[in-house]
Amino acid sequence: MTRFPRWAFLLMFPLLLVTQAPLAAAPLRIAAASDLAPCMPTLAAAFGGESSGTTGASGNFFAQIRNGAPFDILMSADTGYPQALADAGLADGASLVVYALGQLVLWSSDPRLDTSAGLQMLNDPAVRRIAIASPELAPYGRAARAALQQAGLWDRLQHKLVYGENIAQTMQFVESGSAQAGLVSRAHLQGRPGGWTLPAGSYPALEQGAIVTLRGKANPAAARFLHFLRSANGRALLAGCGFVLPPGRD
Repeated sequence: MTRFPRWAFLLMFPLLLVTQAPLAAAPLRIAAASDLAPCMPTLAAAFGGESSGTTGASGNFFAQIRNGAPFDILMSADTGYPQALADAGLADGASLVVYALGQLVLWSSDPRLDTSAGLQMLNDPAVRRIAIASPELAPYGRAARAALQQAGLWDRLQHKLVYGENIAQTMQFVESGSAQAGLVSRAHLQGRPGGWTLPAGSYPALEQGAIVTLRGKANPAAARFLHFLRSANGRALLAGCGFVLPPGRD
């Protein structure tokens, strides 16, 4: 029987330690709707681990993931884009969850404008520009268009409308005074006075869906993050950010 010299085992021992050491967890990459921008740092800190959240228009993220962008999770402002990824075989359809309900708010940074008058305030001659998110890219934009159509104002106000690429940019237009009023997200108004929340039924519900992408299925942290969003802690943080919560929890 061949005998290995003692020095050979001494050389092999460090190699065994290296090969048996656990691999570092892959960082979690999240594409998040822009209404989550104020909330993502809080969510990431509470979840723990290495994660990064990039915020923007849900429609843009859908296109990026479809073209190979390396995101593990899509947190959209609707369920349409996540479902479309699943239908295209680019996400795990069984993982799709509604994590929050967005709220559309009429807001102005000009204290002379009374938003409590509701959408009819937009007819005021002092309102020269009205900001909404792009209906082509952002679920909040489609909701704003539906609300204005239901109120009979869409055609009448076309000449006043300016479009943000996403709801965060829309908020910037109003905050800076580039637009005198806008239809923005409740989540962006935390700590700011005023604003008139559009009533339920005046636009299609903004059911916000999260889904694990095809790439994310290989990262166990992706499924854990979705579970966290539906946990008591995750739901409390989302509520504190200005979101309405869907029924139920994990």
